[in-house]
Amino acid sequence: MKKNPKFAIVLSGCGRADGSEIHEATCAMLSIDCLGATYQCFAPNIKQAVVINHLTGQKMNEERNVLVESARIARGNILDLKDYNPSDFDGIVFPGGLGAVTNWCDFSLSGIECDVDFGVRKAIIQSYDKGVVIGAMCIAPVLIAKVLGSKGVHVTIGNDKNVEAAIVRTGAVAEEKNTTEVCVDEENKVVTTPAYMLAHSIKEVCEGADNMIKAMIQLIEKK
Repeated sequence: MKKNPKFAIVLSGCGRADGSEIHEATCAMLSIDCLGATYQCFAPNIKQAVVINHLTGQKMNEERNVLVESARIARGNILDLKDYNPSDFDGIVFPGGLGAVTNWCDFSLSGIECDVDFGVRKAIIQSYDKGVVIGAMCIAPVLIAKVLGSKGVHVTIGNDKNVEAAIVRTGAVAEEKNTTEVCVDEENKVVTTPAYMLAHSIKEVCEGADNMIKAMIQLIEKK
C-alpha cells in the first residue's frame, strides 16, 4: 500500500435527516484509520437548508451552519471546504445522509435539475481533474452523477429505480449493487456503495464502507 494515503472526508452537517449520516461518516473514518491511512474532514461554510428534530422527525424553527454542525462528527478537527487542495490528497469521500441532497445540492426538492453548491462542485471537479479517487455512500452518488455525469461515471445507490432514472439522465451509469457491495469505476476513479439506501444495521454500513475504502486504496496504488 502507498505509504499513508491521505483522504479528505466531506461532511454535510450532523445527522441523517438534515446532514451527514453519522454511522456512514464514522465507519468511513474507522476504515481509513484501520487500513493505515489518514483523513482530514471538510465541510462547506454555508447555512443548513433545514433543521430536523431527529427525535420527532419534525422541522425546527432555527438556523444552523453546515461547517459548525459537521464539527460535531469531526470532534472539532475540520476545515472549511474552500481550503481543500486536491494536490494534498489521494482520495475524497462523500458520506450520505439527507444533507447531501439538501445542503450540498437541492436534489430533494428539484430532482436531477438541482443546483449544486459552488464549493462542493469545485471540490468534485478539481478532485476528478487531479486524479484524486472519489468515494460516495448512500444517496451521495447522485451528487457525483450530477457533477460528473458527462464523463459517463458509473455509480450505485443500490436499486432504487426512481433515483437510478435520475442518475441516467445526467449521462452517468447506475449499477445495481447489494448492501455491502461497491461499484468501482476504474477509468474515472470513482467508488460508491449503497450504505443506508439498503442497509439495516451499522454492521452492514461498516462492511460497505470498508469495502469502499479498500477499493479506493487499490485505485490509489495504481496511480
